[in-house]
Amino acid sequence: MDVYEAVDSRRAVRAFSDEPVPKEVLERVLTAATRAPSSGNLQPWHLYVVTGEPLAELKRAATARALAGDPGDEREYPMYPDGLASPYLDRFAAAAAQRYESLGIERDDPDRPRKIATLNAEAFGAPAVLFCYLDRTMGPGQWADAGMYLQTVMLLLRAEGLHSCPQVMWTAYRETVSRAVGADDGLVLLCGVSVGFEQEGAPQLRTGRANMTETVRFIGV
Repeated sequence: MDVYEAVDSRRAVRAFSDEPVPKEVLERVLTAATRAPSSGNLQPWHLYVVTGEPLAELKRAATARALAGDPGDEREYPMYPDGLASPYLDRFAAAAAQRYESLGIERDDPDRPRKIATLNAEAFGAPAVLFCYLDRTMGPGQWADAGMYLQTVMLLLRAEGLHSCPQVMWTAYRETVSRAVGADDGLVLLCGVSVGFEQEGAPQLRTGRANMTETVRFIGV
Protein backbone atom coordinates (compact mmCIF):
# COMPACT_ATOMS: atom_id res chain seq x y z
CA MET A 1 0.00 0.00 0.00
CA ASP A 2 1.27 3.47 -0.89
CA VAL A 3 2.20 5.55 2.16
CA TYR A 4 -0.27 8.29 1.20
CA GLU A 5 -3.02 5.69 0.86
CA ALA A 6 -2.17 4.22 4.26
CA VAL A 7 -2.33 7.65 5.91
CA ASP A 8 -5.59 8.55 4.17
CA SER A 9 -7.30 5.24 4.94
CA ARG A 10 -6.23 5.02 8.58
CA ARG A 11 -9.09 5.81 10.92
CA ALA A 12 -10.32 4.67 14.30
CA VAL A 13 -12.48 1.64 13.51
CA ARG A 14 -15.07 0.76 16.16
CA ALA A 15 -16.52 -2.43 14.71
CA PHE A 16 -14.21 -5.41 14.15
CA SER A 17 -14.92 -8.89 12.86
CA ASP A 18 -13.92 -11.90 14.95
CA GLU A 19 -11.46 -13.05 12.28
CA PRO A 20 -8.15 -13.64 14.11
CA VAL A 21 -5.06 -11.66 13.20
CA PRO A 22 -2.21 -14.01 12.25
CA LYS A 23 0.69 -13.81 14.69
CA GLU A 24 3.17 -13.64 11.84
CA VAL A 25 1.48 -10.49 10.55
CA LEU A 26 1.72 -8.80 13.94
CA GLU A 27 5.35 -9.88 14.22
CA ARG A 28 6.09 -8.44 10.77
CA VAL A 29 4.41 -5.13 11.62
CA LEU A 30 6.05 -4.78 15.03
CA THR A 31 9.47 -5.72 13.65
CA ALA A 32 9.22 -3.03 10.98
CA ALA A 33 7.92 -0.50 13.53
CA THR A 34 11.19 -0.68 15.46
CA ARG A 35 12.46 1.80 12.86
CA ALA A 36 10.12 4.49 14.23
CA PRO A 37 11.93 7.70 15.24
CA SER A 38 13.17 7.91 18.80
CA SER A 39 15.08 10.81 20.35
CA GLY A 40 18.44 9.56 21.54
CA ASN A 41 17.38 6.11 20.31
CA LEU A 42 15.87 5.37 23.73
CA GLN A 43 12.99 3.40 22.20
CA PRO A 44 11.02 3.89 25.44
CA TRP A 45 7.92 1.89 24.56
CA HIS A 46 6.96 -1.42 26.16
CA LEU A 47 4.29 -3.25 24.17
CA TYR A 48 2.09 -6.15 25.28
CA VAL A 49 0.14 -7.98 22.56
CA VAL A 50 -2.95 -9.70 23.96
CA THR A 51 -5.13 -12.11 21.97
CA GLY A 52 -7.15 -15.32 22.45
CA GLU A 53 -8.44 -16.36 25.86
CA PRO A 54 -6.30 -13.87 27.83
CA LEU A 55 -7.92 -11.05 25.87
CA ALA A 56 -11.38 -12.57 26.28
CA GLU A 57 -10.85 -12.71 30.05
CA LEU A 58 -9.60 -9.12 30.11
CA LYS A 59 -12.64 -7.98 28.13
CA ARG A 60 -14.95 -9.79 30.55
CA ALA A 61 -13.31 -8.17 33.55
CA ALA A 62 -13.35 -4.67 32.03
CA THR A 63 -16.92 -5.05 30.75
CA ALA A 64 -18.10 -6.13 34.19
CA ARG A 65 -16.62 -2.93 35.62
CA ALA A 66 -18.25 -0.84 32.89
CA LEU A 67 -21.69 -2.42 33.37
CA ALA A 68 -21.44 -1.87 37.12
CA GLY A 69 -20.92 1.83 36.54
CA ASP A 70 -17.38 1.66 37.92
CA PRO A 71 -15.84 5.16 37.47
CA GLY A 72 -12.48 3.56 36.86
CA ASP A 73 -9.03 3.78 38.39
CA GLU A 74 -7.46 7.11 39.25
CA ARG A 75 -6.05 8.69 36.12
CA GLU A 76 -2.28 8.85 35.92
CA TYR A 77 -2.35 11.55 33.28
CA PRO A 78 -5.12 13.83 31.93
CA MET A 79 -6.70 12.78 28.66
CA TYR A 80 -7.33 16.43 27.76
CA PRO A 81 -6.18 19.73 29.31
CA ASP A 82 -8.50 21.68 31.58
CA GLY A 83 -10.27 24.66 30.07
CA LEU A 84 -10.18 23.41 26.49
CA ALA A 85 -11.01 26.39 24.26
CA SER A 86 -11.72 27.09 20.59
CA PRO A 87 -10.72 25.86 18.06
CA TYR A 88 -9.81 22.66 19.94
CA LEU A 89 -13.12 22.44 21.81
CA ASP A 90 -15.04 22.93 18.56
CA ARG A 91 -13.16 20.08 16.87
CA PHE A 92 -13.69 17.85 19.91
CA ALA A 93 -17.44 18.53 20.01
CA ALA A 94 -17.90 17.92 16.29
CA ALA A 95 -15.99 14.61 16.40
CA ALA A 96 -17.89 13.47 19.51
CA ALA A 97 -21.23 14.11 17.81
CA GLN A 98 -20.16 12.04 14.80
CA ARG A 99 -18.85 9.25 17.00
CA TYR A 100 -22.02 8.95 19.10
CA GLU A 101 -24.16 8.91 15.97
CA SER A 102 -22.10 6.15 14.35
CA LEU A 103 -22.38 4.07 17.52
CA GLY A 104 -26.14 4.57 17.68
CA ILE A 105 -26.00 6.39 21.02
CA GLU A 106 -28.06 9.54 21.48
CA ARG A 107 -26.20 12.46 23.06
CA ASP A 108 -29.00 12.97 25.59
CA ASP A 109 -29.18 9.27 26.53
CA PRO A 110 -28.77 9.18 30.34
CA ASP A 111 -27.05 5.80 30.04
CA ARG A 112 -24.59 7.09 27.43
CA PRO A 113 -21.43 6.95 29.62
CA ARG A 114 -22.01 3.32 30.56
CA LYS A 115 -22.83 2.31 26.98
CA ILE A 116 -19.67 3.95 25.68
CA ALA A 117 -17.55 2.40 28.43
CA THR A 118 -18.98 -1.04 27.66
CA LEU A 119 -18.23 -0.79 23.94
CA ASN A 120 -14.69 0.32 24.72
CA ALA A 121 -14.22 -2.46 27.26
CA GLU A 122 -15.12 -4.97 24.56
CA ALA A 123 -12.44 -3.38 22.33
CA PHE A 124 -15.22 -3.05 19.74
CA GLY A 125 -14.91 -6.78 19.08
CA ALA A 126 -11.22 -6.65 18.10
CA PRO A 127 -9.39 -10.00 18.30
CA ALA A 128 -6.12 -8.35 19.36
CA VAL A 129 -5.20 -5.40 21.55
CA LEU A 130 -1.75 -3.83 21.89
CA PHE A 131 -1.06 -2.18 25.25
CA CYS A 132 1.66 0.46 25.21
CA TYR A 133 3.50 1.33 28.42
CA LEU A 134 6.36 3.67 29.27
CA ASP A 135 8.78 3.64 32.16
CA ARG A 136 7.67 6.16 34.80
CA THR A 137 11.06 7.85 34.63
CA MET A 138 10.41 8.94 31.04
CA GLY A 139 9.46 12.54 30.19
CA PRO A 140 7.36 14.36 27.55
CA GLY A 141 9.93 13.71 24.83
CA GLN A 142 9.64 9.97 25.28
CA TRP A 143 5.83 10.16 25.33
CA ALA A 144 6.12 11.87 21.94
CA ASP A 145 8.38 9.01 20.80
CA ALA A 146 5.70 6.50 21.84
CA GLY A 147 3.11 8.41 19.82
CA MET A 148 5.28 8.28 16.71
CA TYR A 149 5.90 4.58 17.30
CA LEU A 150 2.18 3.81 17.57
CA GLN A 151 1.40 5.85 14.45
CA THR A 152 4.03 3.84 12.61
CA VAL A 153 2.41 0.64 13.86
CA MET A 154 -1.05 1.75 12.75
CA LEU A 155 0.15 2.69 9.25
CA LEU A 156 1.91 -0.65 8.88
CA LEU A 157 -1.30 -2.39 9.96
CA ARG A 158 -3.08 -0.64 7.08
CA ALA A 159 -0.42 -1.97 4.70
CA GLU A 160 -1.45 -5.44 5.90
CA GLY A 161 -5.15 -4.74 5.28
CA LEU A 162 -5.88 -4.34 8.98
CA HIS A 163 -7.52 -1.55 10.94
CA SER A 164 -7.00 -0.23 14.44
CA CYS A 165 -8.47 1.99 17.13
CA PRO A 166 -6.27 3.69 19.73
CA GLN A 167 -8.10 3.68 23.09
CA VAL A 168 -6.97 5.86 25.98
CA MET A 169 -10.07 4.50 27.73
CA TRP A 170 -8.04 1.49 28.89
CA THR A 171 -6.18 3.75 31.32
CA ALA A 172 -9.42 3.94 33.31
CA TYR A 173 -9.06 0.20 33.91
CA ARG A 174 -5.27 0.27 34.14
CA GLU A 175 -5.12 -1.95 37.23
CA THR A 176 -7.16 -4.65 35.48
CA VAL A 177 -4.93 -4.37 32.40
CA SER A 178 -1.70 -4.46 34.39
CA ARG A 179 -2.76 -7.64 36.17
CA ALA A 180 -3.65 -9.23 32.83
CA VAL A 181 -0.35 -8.42 31.10
CA GLY A 182 1.94 -8.59 34.11
CA ALA A 183 3.17 -4.99 33.87
CA ASP A 184 5.02 -3.89 36.99
CA ASP A 185 4.49 -0.69 38.97
CA GLY A 186 7.44 0.96 37.24
CA LEU A 187 5.42 1.26 34.03
CA VAL A 188 2.57 3.61 33.17
CA LEU A 189 -0.10 2.68 30.62
CA LEU A 190 -0.30 5.11 27.71
CA CYS A 191 -3.15 3.44 25.82
CA GLY A 192 -4.45 0.31 24.19
CA VAL A 193 -4.74 -0.15 20.42
CA SER A 194 -7.44 -2.51 19.17
CA VAL A 195 -6.45 -4.37 16.01
CA GLY A 196 -8.35 -6.48 13.52
CA PHE A 197 -10.31 -6.66 10.29
CA GLU A 198 -13.22 -4.27 9.95
CA GLN A 199 -16.67 -5.79 10.29
CA GLU A 200 -18.45 -5.86 6.95
CA GLY A 201 -21.43 -3.53 6.72
CA ALA A 202 -20.54 -1.58 9.85
CA PRO A 203 -21.03 2.22 9.73
CA GLN A 204 -17.78 3.87 8.68
CA LEU A 205 -16.91 6.96 10.68
CA ARG A 206 -14.46 9.38 9.11
CA THR A 207 -14.10 12.50 11.22
CA GLY A 208 -13.27 15.80 9.59
CA ARG A 209 -9.88 17.45 9.79
CA ALA A 210 -8.88 21.10 9.94
CA ASN A 211 -7.69 22.51 6.65
CA MET A 212 -3.92 22.45 6.34
CA THR A 213 -3.89 26.27 6.23
CA GLU A 214 -5.37 26.38 9.76
CA THR A 215 -2.45 24.54 11.33
CA VAL A 216 0.54 25.20 9.06
CA ARG A 217 2.53 28.38 8.40
CA PHE A 218 5.13 28.55 5.64
CA ILE A 219 8.01 30.90 6.42
CA GLY A 220 10.52 31.83 3.76
CA VAL A 221 8.66 30.02 0.96
